Amino acid sequence: MTAKSGAKKTLKVTQVKSTIGFNRNQADVVRGLGLRRIRHTIEVPDTPEMRGMLHKVRHLVTVE
Repeated sequence: MTAKSGAKKTLKVTQVKSTIGFNRNQADVVRGLGLRRIRHTIEVPDTPEMRGMLHKVRHLVTVE
């Protein structure tokens, strides 16, 4: 693999809704992303794996 110049792309993810009342798997995904509470914001790498996780919980988070 060759290293590309420039910064790696990241996504800012904020939890906006509680996981209570939703499928337990979705709560596990939110936890796996590193989100701990409502209005908690993190930066995750922009990879297909992360995009898949975000797609699964798109109703609980916002992505910038």
